[in-house]
Amino acid sequence: MQKKTNKTSAFAQHKNLSIQFSLDGFSFCISNSETNERVLFTKYSFDKSVNSPELLLEKIIHIFAIDKDLQQDFTSVSAVHQNNLSTLVPDEYFDRNNLAPYLKYSVKTLATDFITYDSLANINTHTVYIPYVNINNYLFQNFGEFEYKHHSTILIDKVLEYSKENTERQFFVHVLENQLDIVVCKNEQLIFHNSFSFTTKEDFIYYILFTAEQLQMDPNEFYLTFIGAIEKESELYDITFNYVRNIDFIKTKSNFFTNSEDFSNHSNFILAS
Repeated sequence: MQKKTNKTSAFAQHKNLSIQFSLDGFSFCISNSETNERVLFTKYSFDKSVNSPELLLEKIIHIFAIDKDLQQDFTSVSAVHQNNLSTLVPDEYFDRNNLAPYLKYSVKTLATDFITYDSLANINTHTVYIPYVNINNYLFQNFGEFEYKHHSTILIDKVLEYSKENTERQFFVHVLENQLDIVVCKNEQLIFHNSFSFTTKEDFIYYILFTAEQLQMDPNEFYLTFIGAIEKESELYDITFNYVRNIDFIKTKSNFFTNSEDFSNHSNFILAS
């Protein structure tokens, strides 16, 4: 399924392309490289039959063949790997030449896996993760050099900036298809981050309440801020509202989706905010 939002009048000669992909879907955003204004956003959703990097690549190759918005020259290209194959490592324990041990307790790895890292310089931490190497290779064939990061790196950077000068702990829940990221921070300091897979709304609220309990945060008192693929009319929102007193959606600086029938401004936060 494809959904698209654009502002054709804003198209410029020089454009940047940002791509985000996971086993659940593929999204891309095109922006004016001179003003950084978003001018087009497209999202493709995949069914559960796409359950491997190999099948994901087949889908992406097909999309590139049929979507003319991707068949043009770009000033720069960046990619976001969305998966739960990652962990955070403080700088004091980080060794760039020995990355595999950081993942062995939380991620099932193979000897052939390529492991890399992003830097979270503001909190002296690195994200160690497994990217989809086959997708990277395909993008390199199409565009040459490009930058890529893990989705949690961008998410943490953005919400830390959002929490600036806030002296209360803030509880963010970033909702993806069958996955949620929880980030708790205070005044640009990261307190907690983890990603969880879920299949039911009961799983979803369990991870929220369990995290709150571990951090000794009272659901009747703390403020929960939703980000991503969740709306007030959804069952995920409803069950959360039954247990958490204060809920809101993140306020973004971008108003790109304000008039969109398919997206809200808090959705697609990593790629389009």
